[in-house]
Amino acid sequence: MVEQTNKQNNETPKMVAVIRIAGMVKVRKDVAETLDRLRLRRKYACVVVDANNINVAGMLKRVKQYIAFGEIDVKTLEKLVKERAESIEGRKKKIEVNASEVAKGLLAGKKLKDFKLKGFFRLHPPRKGIDSKIQYPKGVLGNNKKDINKLIERML
Repeated sequence: MVEQTNKQNNETPKMVAVIRIAGMVKVRKDVAETLDRLRLRRKYACVVVDANNINVAGMLKRVKQYIAFGEIDVKTLEKLVKERAESIEGRKKKIEVNASEVAKGLLAGKKLKDFKLKGFFRLHPPRKGIDSKIQYPKGVLGNNKKDINKLIERML
């Protein structure tokens, strides 16, 4: 079995927020499977992954026509965890962890399951709308670099 330590380099983990923008209709089978493996099963679902992992980088490349992704900063990550994190036991269950502890733990290499949180975040459609069928400089699909933080703020 292949270990999950397939890293391009041994630097600190670069966390990337990935948001599914396109819906579920007319999605090719291989793309649908990749989105499922990334836990992006619905429109406007968000996950935070380690971009240094070679496998994740390949999956992002395959589904870049359906997602928006970019490097997330600590402040936005804390806000995302505070407002949209859900407990493994269900939505009604209160979360007893500090958002800043979770953000620092994620940057240190831990996973959301270690904090008893679901591995994805459900977001609202963005305020003021988006161009959902156009690539990044004009729309939101593909690699948004640092602008993903602005998009997440509009979706919280």
